[in-house]
Amino acid sequence: MADLSHHRADITGHPDVSEMRDRYARVIGDRDVALVDGPVFLLGLYCAFSPWVVHFTASQPALTTHNLIMGIAIAVLGLGFTVAPARMAGLSWAMCAMGVWMIVAPWVVGSSPDTGVILNNVIVGGLTLALGLMCSGVAARSGRPAEM
Repeated sequence: MADLSHHRADITGHPDVSEMRDRYARVIGDRDVALVDGPVFLLGLYCAFSPWVVHFTASQPALTTHNLIMGIAIAVLGLGFTVAPARMAGLSWAMCAMGVWMIVAPWVVGSSPDTGVILNNVIVGGLTLALGLMCSGVAARSGRPAEM
């Protein structure tokens, strides 16, 4: 067994401590936009499966396809925020536009939607808009451009 009695938990005396701090700051600095990556991904999954959850696949076939495609797109944005947060910061505003579109989609894409369909899309659209605004605000505060 190795003798670890000389091992210290304090690394302030390490010759590369300033370089390690700078690298850590760079790595963590890229994660500030990604604070909503999980909720965005889950919201996208729900949006994609919502026609089957709310049971409007038979009455709104066009809106079913629309929600499936939009949900996949929102989930891909969530994955993008996880994988490459610095590059995805500019798409925050696109997510806001997607949220607004989800709110109006039942009347534009659907045909005489009922209350459940309207509520579903308005809630999903509102949450998408709110998360997109949060991403845009964090990106603007951290000094990265938030436009496309």
